[in-house]
Amino acid sequence: MARSFTAVVVALLAISTVVASGHRLMITGAGSDAKGHWDDARATFYGDIKGGETMQGACGYGNLFVQGYGLETTALSSVLFNNGATCGACFEIQCVNAPQSCIKGARSIFVTATNFCPPNYTKTVGVWCNPPQKHFDLSLPMFLKIAKYKAGVVPVKFRRVLCPKKYGGVKFQLSGNPYFLMVLVYDVGHVGVVAEVKVKGSKTGWIPMHRNWGQVWDTGMKLTGQSLSFKVATSDGRCLDFHDVAPFHWQFNQAFDGKINF
Repeated sequence: MARSFTAVVVALLAISTVVASGHRLMITGAGSDAKGHWDDARATFYGDIKGGETMQGACGYGNLFVQGYGLETTALSSVLFNNGATCGACFEIQCVNAPQSCIKGARSIFVTATNFCPPNYTKTVGVWCNPPQKHFDLSLPMFLKIAKYKAGVVPVKFRRVLCPKKYGGVKFQLSGNPYFLMVLVYDVGHVGVVAEVKVKGSKTGWIPMHRNWGQVWDTGMKLTGQSLSFKVATSDGRCLDFHDVAPFHWQFNQAFDGKINF
């Protein structure tokens, strides 16, 4: 059975024209040309029917059920993962040109990039996630919506779409230690992809954070004992300020709701 390790979603390019399409919005760029045409890729699956092996992925999200992503997820090949810069992006995917493998009459699936499908340079056959290939390693439940289990790997068409409206605000999960704060930013609406994060303590100005891995951002500034605010910019240039998200008595391993979303 063709199955990859872990994966995450498509490389972000310029986002331009937005057009309505049912309950979703489609955006050009990042997997489509200037006219919004579909791009070609392949898809496999990993994990089990309950989402086993899809948790704790390379984007840093952890428990995908708790964090609102559920089973509607995918891992991406290197060229799409873009070193974690496309974590949180949403895609529309269709199984195509394989009548023996695709589910007849199946609708598109919509998935969020939450993981990375690493390349394998020790083999020359069945290495779907090696550059420059565009590949989606889907959760098993999502794969079965468009293709038969025995197919293993299928040709697909895909395009970037705007993520569905999220419940509540952008979430901020704190970890690290007093001298190294790490913040996982998740449950981001609209384009879904965080491009820049700044943090401000009640005794500091705005401090730029650095991408540690996936959507985990860090700073070496000591901010314990201060209330925390965040400034988040997404890949399409939108920016929101989240004031006093964490109270002064916040603790590591706590998550806070920013109350507003993109």
